[in-house]
Amino acid sequence: MVGSSHEALHRIFQKDPGLLTHALQRVLGVPFPETREFAAMNVDLTEIEPVERRVDTLLRAETDEGTYLLVVESQGEVDGRKRGSWPYYLSYLYEKYRCEPVLIVITQSSATARWAAQPIRLGLRGWESLTVRPLVLGPDNVPVIADERAAVRDVPLAVLSAMTHGRGRNAAAILESLAAALRTIDRDSAAVFVQFVDSCLVDPQAKQMWRDLMTAMQYFWRHPLAEQVREEGREEGRVQERAEMVLRVLEWRGIAVSDSVRERVGACTDLDQLEIWAQRAVHVTDAAELFAKS
Repeated sequence: MVGSSHEALHRIFQKDPGLLTHALQRVLGVPFPETREFAAMNVDLTEIEPVERRVDTLLRAETDEGTYLLVVESQGEVDGRKRGSWPYYLSYLYEKYRCEPVLIVITQSSATARWAAQPIRLGLRGWESLTVRPLVLGPDNVPVIADERAAVRDVPLAVLSAMTHGRGRNAAAILESLAAALRTIDRDSAAVFVQFVDSCLVDPQAKQMWRDLMTAMQYFWRHPLAEQVREEGREEGRVQERAEMVLRVLEWRGIAVSDSVRERVGACTDLDQLEIWAQRAVHVTDAAELFAKS
């Protein structure tokens, strides 16, 4: 399960990618094309030599108008380094996949949202070589849904409201409205939303209130999918760590790692297979030998 508000703000879109395009359309008024299919992608943007770079969540959206890469960054505070890293992410992804990248920043802070929404312009003033315009979801534009009927009409937006406004004077009404709305959707979907909202709540009083509401509904921590979500979070962490170890061992040994090798290792979700590759990485003389038939 996600262990922090930062993780929850972006990982919920891995569990429910449709929530992201829904937010773009309903909150930002961005006419994102109807999406036929979503696919989670490897978030590691590290090259062989430079420092490690990693986005929070990366999704591929197949639409009737083409393929888009949705780059989701959860931002807790102002960070001047993003002036360099965000343009890098987008340029790197376009060069690698030849798909249009879309940068989406989600935050619980109004000040951070205002900062993140400012265009990043690189080059001569008035004749910029590169301009990056993030799409920002935060407390200033995500509506406060504190009415049960409104929450029932649009449960995904009510979830996003709780995740970005779950503190302050409106918290109680927001959480009570969402709790009531969750009764109207299937329990599997609700279980996922319950866990991510809990992870996003940084105010101890709001978090306790949410847990009390879910306990009263005989929901919190009890639905089978809740444990599945937590276990998936632990499993994802182990898989990612093992894949990174395979690549690090090769690089430490001075073995060149091609993009195809990096993508195949990064895409593998089988821990046993990754363990075999990790053992081979200690001995191979060419990275492609990792995949040799036993």
